[in-house]
Amino acid sequence: MGVGKSTVGRLLAECLGLGYRDTDEDIVAAEGRAIADIFVDEGEPAFRAIEKRAVRTALAEHEGVLALGGGAVLDADTRALLAGHRVVYLSMDVEEAVRRTGLNVARPLLAVNPRKQWRELMEARRHLYEEVATAVVATDGRTPEEVTQAALDALELKEA
Repeated sequence: MGVGKSTVGRLLAECLGLGYRDTDEDIVAAEGRAIADIFVDEGEPAFRAIEKRAVRTALAEHEGVLALGGGAVLDADTRALLAGHRVVYLSMDVEEAVRRTGLNVARPLLAVNPRKQWRELMEARRHLYEEVATAVVATDGRTPEEVTQAALDALELKEA
């Protein structure tokens, strides 16, 4: 959350001359409401089912850069679908998360004690991010352009 998936994804797509797609945006468009509202109205399991379908569809339809929501890798089927794709895990520590988001924005999984919950989420997810990642790129203290270049370098890709 707040790591820069959307910003860096758009920059990567531009550098590579590819299209860009964000599964969170797909979900909001398809459901006609914010992700936070889905969490509140239907709960996390319902949201994760919607997210799983959105990722499956996007991977089948989209050839360019795809940004996934931070919880997408929780699903084993989604992790299996990511095998064989170039996947960049953008990492950051809690201090950087606080600096970027203040941990006070509308994040349904961080509603109470956001620093503690962020740490717990990362402890639960980090190994899953690393499992699917082709490359890990630290974002701490870097501009989106620097992160984009680091991702290009890590994937050994050339700009279009």
